[in-house]
Amino acid sequence: MTVPYAPDDREKVVAKLPASLRQELKVRAAELGVDIKDAVTEGVQAWRSGDTEYPIVDTTGGSSFSTYLPTGLYGEFKDDCKERGLPFNQGIAQAIRLWLGAHPSPRRPARPNGARRIIFGNQKGGVGKTATSSGVAQALAEGGNRVLLIDFDPQGHLTKQLGYQLFDIEEPSLAKHMLGEAKGDLRELLVPIEESGFAGRLFLLPACKDAFLLDAKLATSRFVRVKETALEKAMEPLEKEFDYIVVDCPPSLGYSMDTALYYCRTREDEEPETSGVFVPVLAEDSSADAYDMLYDQIQDLTADMEVEITMLGFIVNMYDSRKGYIATSSLDSWKAIGDPPVIGIMPERKEQREAVRLKQPLLSYAPDCEQSEIMRTIARRITS
Repeated sequence: MTVPYAPDDREKVVAKLPASLRQELKVRAAELGVDIKDAVTEGVQAWRSGDTEYPIVDTTGGSSFSTYLPTGLYGEFKDDCKERGLPFNQGIAQAIRLWLGAHPSPRRPARPNGARRIIFGNQKGGVGKTATSSGVAQALAEGGNRVLLIDFDPQGHLTKQLGYQLFDIEEPSLAKHMLGEAKGDLRELLVPIEESGFAGRLFLLPACKDAFLLDAKLATSRFVRVKETALEKAMEPLEKEFDYIVVDCPPSLGYSMDTALYYCRTREDEEPETSGVFVPVLAEDSSADAYDMLYDQIQDLTADMEVEITMLGFIVNMYDSRKGYIATSSLDSWKAIGDPPVIGIMPERKEQREAVRLKQPLLSYAPDCEQSEIMRTIARRITS
């Protein structure tokens, strides 16, 4: 449909839309390099030109959304909504959904034989492994991927922060499946994370209280002949059900970390940099010392097992330039490494702490905050 609207002559449009739809529009527009106002304009034009009734979009719990439509189109669209007996909010939601349907995500498709495996690791605790692994997993699911998030840290911070319970010592768990001590299907342990934006696509495998014993038990286990393969063997039945498996690793240099590193190696049928390790760090010296130990562990494992493990990048967490020379010079040092690159600089903000306190996913609690946007940027780097 040809429309006589000047693209630069626009007026503000305000509607109330559910967070999940706003997030999906924002992510898709970013993936395609399209301005949101142009995406909405195209959707409105397609909606107006259609002569069919479109499915009703659930707009329950909508909050303020604003964009700009060409002057004149806004008024005509409101008149069309009235003629079709639809509230304006429903009309704009249908138009956005129409545009999304016509513009699928260009993300890299899932591997035909299994999920891409992304681990977040650093020997030092408190560097943000849990926050970034959780946030990136949420962003991947928000973008339409089916994602499994694994709490592989015995402390179980990820499980607790999302509002779930750790498995008890007597219950089946990932650790027991790795050791051949569990009955039943590992699939039965998965917990769906139902918040808007990624409902039906994001699942959690909670931590277990006996995981502190995993290293010692792996060392003496006869069930796993090659210790480093324990996590992969346990996860193999689930891999084809997911696009991505994201692992929040423990601050450890033991067998459990070896199993996670081996799990994210580049497999024979896999393109380079498809799976690998993200290293969350802080802009200070102790993170650098911990990274050196992790780097040595990776080098030893690749030599011993004759495998390739890709370091996908650093994520500098809780960065605040107001801390002065220590913070800024440390950030410069991380950037100077070059390979792996710094792919995210995460400021310290109250939204992350609030989400943890309320036991809610960050991208559901504060979808428009700066930290959420950086999580989406990292997710786009993974899927591109």
